[in-house]
Amino acid sequence: MYQRVRHCANLLWFDLDWHLLSEGPYHRGLQRLVQDLNHLYRTQPALHQVDFDPAGFQWIACDDTAHSVVSFLRRAKNPEDCILVVGNFTPVPRHGYRIGAPSAGYWQELLNTDGEPYGGSNVGNGGGVWTENVAEHSHPQSLVLTLPPLAALFFQRR
Repeated sequence: MYQRVRHCANLLWFDLDWHLLSEGPYHRGLQRLVQDLNHLYRTQPALHQVDFDPAGFQWIACDDTAHSVVSFLRRAKNPEDCILVVGNFTPVPRHGYRIGAPSAGYWQELLNTDGEPYGGSNVGNGGGVWTENVAEHSHPQSLVLTLPPLAALFFQRR
C-alpha cells in the first residue's frame, strides 16, 4: 500500500500509492469511504463531542460471538443525540438481526460501509428502519436489521 518510506530527523512518513486510484473501482471506493467516514465524524457530535467521558459510549451488545456482531451507541453532550453503530465481522449477511434501541422512531442509516459507492455489495436497510415495540438488550425498543457482510452500519434517530 505504501510506495516509499522517507527518513528525516528520526521521523518516518509514508507516501501513498496514489497511482492505484486509476487502476480500478475498489481503490476509488476505499478513498470515498475514508472521505465519507471523515465527514460523518466531523458532522456528528455524538461521534466526537464527549470522547473522553464514559457517558459518550454505551455497549448495546458485545457478546454475540456466535455471529461476530457488535453494537454500541456513541452519545453527544445531549444524551438524546446518539449514533448506533453495528458491525458484522463475518462474510455472511445477517437478515432479521434484532438490536436494542434506546428510543422509538425511525432510525436513518447514515453510512453503510458495504455500500455500492465503496465497492461493496450494497446489502443494507434501504436507508433506515422503524423500531418495534419489542425490548432487546436492556432497551425498550428494537430494530430488525439486515447486516451486510464484513461491514459497519451507522444509524441516527430522526
